[in-house]
Amino acid sequence: MKKEILLGVTGSIAAYKAADLANRLTKEGHNVTCLMTDSGREFVTPLTFQTLTKNKVYYKMFEEIEYQNVHHISLAKKADLCVIAPATANVIGKIANGIADDMLTTVVMALEGKPVIICPAMNTAMYENPITQANIQKLKDLGYLFTEPKEAMLACGDLGKGALADVETILEDIHKILG
Repeated sequence: MKKEILLGVTGSIAAYKAADLANRLTKEGHNVTCLMTDSGREFVTPLTFQTLTKNKVYYKMFEEIEYQNVHHISLAKKADLCVIAPATANVIGKIANGIADDMLTTVVMALEGKPVIICPAMNTAMYENPITQANIQKLKDLGYLFTEPKEAMLACGDLGKGALADVETILEDIHKILG
């Protein structure tokens, strides 16, 4: 069954894997709408996601509003699921603390209990930082779901936990939620 999936892409080198995720979800028949942070657009362009999903990519909070369509609310209302892959420590912290200062975090705040899967991707030290771990736990306690990062050689050359989970693993978690 076709589902409405929001895909949040944040500023991590792993953002290129989000393109594969968007492509595969679209090929499965889902309607994928991408929400990008400014730092996410530094790694992969909106055109990549627009081409793969055949949908507009949202990243501007303050663009012209179409009559009867305030984007951050309308996107949240139509969504069946939101997946944030990759999710940086920054966006995890914002969501955990109710900061909604960009299109992605504003939409997440408006989801009204719909499932959100957060897929962290960051350096091991950042992932293991007690503040990041407290933010993750806070979100888990609130019902947010997580696809755990894997241990790998990271882009910075460190070996440790923090690499974005494999796309297959993220897809498995998405399929569990969507039934």
